[in-house]
Amino acid sequence: MATISASLVNELRAKTGQGMMECKKMLTETGGDLQAAIDAFRKKGVKTSIAERAATEGRVFAATSADKKTSVAVEINCNTDFTAKSDVVLKALEKAAHKLLHAPETSLAEDAELKSELTTIAQQTGENVVLGRTAVVTGVTGSYLYSTSGKGKIAVLISIAGPHSDEVISHLGMHIAAVKPLAMTRSEVAPEIVAKEKEIAIEQAKASGKPQAIAEKIAEGKMNAFYSERVLLDQEFIKPDSFKGTVAAMLKAKGVTLQKFVRIEVGQA
Repeated sequence: MATISASLVNELRAKTGQGMMECKKMLTETGGDLQAAIDAFRKKGVKTSIAERAATEGRVFAATSADKKTSVAVEINCNTDFTAKSDVVLKALEKAAHKLLHAPETSLAEDAELKSELTTIAQQTGENVVLGRTAVVTGVTGSYLYSTSGKGKIAVLISIAGPHSDEVISHLGMHIAAVKPLAMTRSEVAPEIVAKEKEIAIEQAKASGKPQAIAEKIAEGKMNAFYSERVLLDQEFIKPDSFKGTVAAMLKAKGVTLQKFVRIEVGQA
């Protein structure tokens, strides 16, 4: 029996858009002959080279369980905005979100029904239609979906401690969608990002003639400004007509503590 390497399976997947197990099975049936496997898929109506096209478009969907204890987000990527806005993609997203809400531990990437559905959509549209990112938050939760041009572009999931408030969830979700914070707190910002920003600030100060010690003090001030721009709890709340102050102050005033947030935007890692 021919040895079916992972690279051969991946090459067949790239040319047909089929799942890993389907490709491995077909290669086994054809004795490891890539072209024979492609031809066999074509006989079944599978278009080739679908997955070689970059899936840079897509749609994201978010949902929250009736008891507010679980919120989920699912992303499906494709090649065009037209397909992203289609009903078939929306239905696939809704079905996938429903699966996650009822079984948060589910791996959608391994869900046979979803894989089959995405393959069918790919065959119908001639596009590379694939599952993107998924996320689940639990506790006291809520979700926010920012939609433009008839499709979801940004999904935000939120987990809080304290009384559930649709208004707080909505306002916080809108803020996170629009402002795109790097992290919830200063300590959660990646160390390499902090080091880079501080180095830049020091070099800027030194370039203006400041000695090292002074440059470092100036850099500390600039880092505070950086945190106020990129760290969620330090940011000024986006709707000053509703609350004027930082997000942290707004949450405190509402008697709520933010425990976690997840932001997924189509086309961005």
